[in-house]
Amino acid sequence: MDSKNFSYSAIWLLAIMTVSFAAQSFIPGFTEIFVLNSSKVFSEPWRLVTAIFLHGSIVHLLMNSFALFLFGLILEKEIGTKKFLMLFFASGITASFGAALFYPSSLGASGAIYGILGMLGVLRPGMTVWVSYVPMPMAIAIVVWAVIDLFGFLVPSNIANAAHLSGLFLGVVIGLLYRKIYPKPKTTKRTPLSNHEEEELDDYERSSGLR
Repeated sequence: MDSKNFSYSAIWLLAIMTVSFAAQSFIPGFTEIFVLNSSKVFSEPWRLVTAIFLHGSIVHLLMNSFALFLFGLILEKEIGTKKFLMLFFASGITASFGAALFYPSSLGASGAIYGILGMLGVLRPGMTVWVSYVPMPMAIAIVVWAVIDLFGFLVPSNIANAAHLSGLFLGVVIGLLYRKIYPKPKTTKRTPLSNHEEEELDDYERSSGLR
């Protein structure tokens, strides 16, 4: 864990999302200025980032906030704040590009959060999570989420499944690269003492008063 470089940036991201949603609710035209519009991706590229912090409803905001708070803090403590922010924005922008290919407009932090889930699935594969009230390892959960989004992609809805899949894919790739660059130190196993060494240790303990 890289807890020395941990500064709760996930909570700051939550704060920005909350303030942005308040602005959406009370400032006319705010959403239209910053939402991702596929026809304006290249003429107004800031929308690839600003759309990450916008949400379509309070339920949408709360769901993403819960996931970012829970999984974001875990991953941030694992890899440090700087790398966590790089992953968040890289996954969010990748998800925005993925969404722009299939939808006229989109918004939300789901793609960035799926990037977090993807990387956690690689770094903490055995961590237990609940998917539709069923506990399962994180590595299995990301496969289940990917399958759900694949089905959702084939059956159009108001959910940007392409953004989810894009963010998840990038998170898994970055997780694999991170694990290769920063491998966990191997735990060394203690070699059992021979009979002769055990006898010498017993003699030492008796002579030193440890027994």
